[in-house]
Amino acid sequence: MRENKLFLISAQYCPGTFDGWACWPNTPAGSRAFLPCPYFITGFDPSRYGHKDCTENGTWYRHPVSGKVWSNYSDCINLEDLDKVNGIYEMGYVVSLIALISSLVILSYFKSLRCPRITVHKNLFLSFSINNFLWLLWYQFVIPTPTVSFENGISCQVLHVILHYFLVSNYFWMLAEGLYLHTLLVCAFFSEEKLVRCLYVVGWGFPLIIISVYATLRIKHGDTDQCWINESNFSAVLLWPVVFSMALNLFFLCNIVRVLLIKLRSAPGGNNSRPSRQIIQGFRATLLLFPLLGVHYFITPFRPEPGHPLEPAYEVTLAASASFQGLCVAILFCFCNGEVMAQMKRKWQYATFRPRTNSYSATTVSHKPPPVQLVSNTSPLLEEV
Repeated sequence: MRENKLFLISAQYCPGTFDGWACWPNTPAGSRAFLPCPYFITGFDPSRYGHKDCTENGTWYRHPVSGKVWSNYSDCINLEDLDKVNGIYEMGYVVSLIALISSLVILSYFKSLRCPRITVHKNLFLSFSINNFLWLLWYQFVIPTPTVSFENGISCQVLHVILHYFLVSNYFWMLAEGLYLHTLLVCAFFSEEKLVRCLYVVGWGFPLIIISVYATLRIKHGDTDQCWINESNFSAVLLWPVVFSMALNLFFLCNIVRVLLIKLRSAPGGNNSRPSRQIIQGFRATLLLFPLLGVHYFITPFRPEPGHPLEPAYEVTLAASASFQGLCVAILFCFCNGEVMAQMKRKWQYATFRPRTNSYSATTVSHKPPPVQLVSNTSPLLEEV
C-alpha cells in the first residue's frame, strides 16, 4: 500500500532535468515550468522566459515531430529584431551574389583578362558566390522553420557542413589574395603559374582538411542535434585556422605598406612633393585591400553582452558587413578595375560605333566612292577596336 502511494506521488511530478541549456526543476503534472532564457545563446534575450510542459501523466512533453523531450525557447527571441537582421542578411547576400556572378561573367568573357592575378580573383569570387548562395538556402529553409532543426534530417546536416566548408574556403582565398600580392611585391623572381597552383591548395585544399576534421569530431562524439546549429566545443577547429589566416593577412598588409613606402621613397625625385602625393595614392590603394583581405572581420569577437543597448546596433553592423562584403569586393576589384573598365569601354565602342561606320560607308558608296585613303585608315582602327 505504501509503495503504491509513493508511486502516485512520484507520478504527479515531472523529475528535474538538464536539457543542455538550462536545469528544469521538479514540476507538477499538467503544469508549465518557466526559466529565464540562457544568456550565453546568441540571439536570446535574457529578460525573456522559456518554458517546458509537464503532461498529465507526469512526463515531460515530447515534440510530435522528433519524438524527443522538448524545451520551448521560441519566446527567447525577439522576432521583430530577428526578422530585421535576417532581412539585412538576405538582401545583402542576394545583391552580392548578383554582383559576384556578373563579375565572374565579365572576367571570363574577355580573353585579355586571363592572367594569374585574375585567376586568383575569380576563385575568390567563386567562393564568395557559393557561400552566399548556401547562406540564402540556410535563411530560407532552416532559420524560419524550427521543425527542420527538430527533425535534424541528413540534408540539413549536409548543408551545414558544405556551407561551413565554403565559408572557411572564403577566408583562405582571402589569404591566397594576400599571399599573392605579398609575393608579387616582395619577391623579385618567381613563377606566377606555380604560385597559382599552390594557391589552389591553400584556397580549396586546406579548408577541405579542416572541415573533414570538424565533421568527423562532431559525428564521433554525437554532437549532431538540431542541424548542428548549437554551439559546439569543436567549433574551435574552424575558428583557429580562420583567425590564423586573418592574422597572416594583417601581416601581409602591413608589410605591403612598408615595402610600398620604401620603393616610393627610393624612386627618382623622392624628396619632391610629387612622390609624397604618390605615397598618399599608395596608401589609398592599399586601404582598398581591407575588404578583400577580410581584416574588418576583427570586429566580430567584440560582441556586446546579451541585452546590452549596443547589441542591436552590433547585429545590424555585422549583418551588413558580412552580407555586403561580396558586393564590395566585386565593385573594387572588377567594376572599378582599370583593365576591366578599359575592356568594357572598347567593347561598348565596338558595339556602338561600328554600325554607324557601316551605315556611313554605305551612304557614301551610293553617292560618291570613298577615297582609298579613308578605307586604309579606317580598317586598322576597326581591327584594334
